[in-house]
Amino acid sequence: MDVVLPCLDEAGALPGVLRALPPGYRAIVIDNGSADGSPEIAAAHGAKVVHEPRRGYGAAVHTGLTHATADIVCFADADGSLDLADLPRLVGAVRSGTDLAVGRRVPVSSRAWPWHARAGNAALSSLLRGRGLPVHDIAPLRAARREPLLALDVVDRAFGYPLELLVKAQRAGWCVREFDVSYGERAAGTKSKVSGSVRGTLRAVRDFGRVLAR
Repeated sequence: MDVVLPCLDEAGALPGVLRALPPGYRAIVIDNGSADGSPEIAAAHGAKVVHEPRRGYGAAVHTGLTHATADIVCFADADGSLDLADLPRLVGAVRSGTDLAVGRRVPVSSRAWPWHARAGNAALSSLLRGRGLPVHDIAPLRAARREPLLALDVVDRAFGYPLELLVKAQRAGWCVREFDVSYGERAAGTKSKVSGSVRGTLRAVRDFGRVLAR
């Protein structure tokens, strides 16, 4: 299995993240313009490193998908907040016929998920459930087969990528299953581009709004 890890200044998290990969899972770190030595750290820990100069979460994710070669590809944040031991459950679901397996974040502490990010996520998830998609999170941890995912043609290259993925999966009639996954605090020395500030959350909501308006 390949695991795509979008990365922007995650030097403090990468060693722990890469050590936590389950056996048989290959890390593809997509560096999105880091200035803290993240690419070198990732390479030193055995990851395949790909540079994506276009800034944006979606740009990094899509580039990682195009460089993956495994039949099933996983996606995770590189900030240390997710437990990558949860990946085999998602992969097992895909092997059993699920088209898209996603993680529903369960915070391990009150500090793991700021109120503004949680509120925005809850609102968007509610809209998706109203469209018939049974999810409660705009999931940062997910797994799907590579070729069908490419064929889904997700075009957003910013924060709207995961939302567009869910919307298009629902329109395509995909079987989407959600699994509870642990969600902790980011590694020390790193900062979320979304939940780390109200401004970041508002930027993400703006991108999400553009997706829903299409």
